[in-house]
Amino acid sequence: MGKVKVGIIGCGLAWERLHYPAFQELADKYELAAVCDRHQEVAEDWGRRLGLDPARDVFTDYRRMLERPDLQVIDILVPIPQNHAVAEEAARAGKHVILEKPLGATYEQAVATTELPYLYQIKMMIAENYRYSEEFNLIRKQLAEKKIGEPVFFIYHSSSCFPCAMEKDTFAATEWRQHPQYPGGDLLDAAIHDLAGLRHLFGAIKHLSAFGVPQEADFSPYAVVTVNMEFMNGIVGAFSYFPAGREVQKPAVGLRIFGTHGQIYLENTDCGVVNLFYHDGSHELIGYQPNRGYYNELLNFYNALHGTEEITVTPDLEIGDFRTVYAILQSLKDQDIVKVDRTPEYAMG
Repeated sequence: MGKVKVGIIGCGLAWERLHYPAFQELADKYELAAVCDRHQEVAEDWGRRLGLDPARDVFTDYRRMLERPDLQVIDILVPIPQNHAVAEEAARAGKHVILEKPLGATYEQAVATTELPYLYQIKMMIAENYRYSEEFNLIRKQLAEKKIGEPVFFIYHSSSCFPCAMEKDTFAATEWRQHPQYPGGDLLDAAIHDLAGLRHLFGAIKHLSAFGVPQEADFSPYAVVTVNMEFMNGIVGAFSYFPAGREVQKPAVGLRIFGTHGQIYLENTDCGVVNLFYHDGSHELIGYQPNRGYYNELLNFYNALHGTEEITVTPDLEIGDFRTVYAILQSLKDQDIVKVDRTPEYAMG
């Protein structure tokens, strides 16, 4: 199978720290053939780093880049409000698309994004790295093998101090994240990863009920949210997301899954080990390599382009994660229980 020619739209932190290292590992499969960034100096810098022709391969207008007939895939890493519009233009140009989550800035945009592969007969992968990560796939395997018996309930706590990172060289330092033009702010941008992980493990959600502490800060309408969930398969649990302060006590609550014969514990996605505790007193440690979701998703997409496997995270699947964030926001607003999915098969991963 030959190399796939890729054009990059958006050369910010997500490109530099997440996608680019994975493309480097897959240099035998992908050729980075063009870059585009609205900041000319950024585009030119990446053109130099990649050894591209500045006159032919470096752009500040992505529409001009989409005119290149040799580009087969477009990797889109733009602010959330631009996700749907840029993806639509790339699909209309006949390009296969890698799109960062979420599918859009509104539910209407998200639904429209799911229609693009059918309208334009292209392949589209949503870069939801938690569904491709070694840790969540490892836990999913343990659950499928009934290593802790039948899962009964879970506790999942995730925290990140957004205010602590706002003035550092981090994702939180970007203006569009600090003053988001999309519902939920950091919930739709960051907590959606955790929700994708839970849906990857347990499938479709029947109901949820959310509570939150409102705050004035723009980056998130809530300092913390806590969500009670009932999945279609009968598993219940509580998810909490705390983006507004520091978690200083370790080990973290993390993800704990309680089964009829034991418990699974993941401290955080970077810890490198999944703990299994059994009711007979035994204990098992299973190691994994953190941050492999980006590599795995690009490898999956390459194989899908060549017909050897299906895309793991399609827009049709990812809209379930998007819908869950919106259900949480609806529950917070109405102070009521909200239905999420229609059937056990709907939006399962």
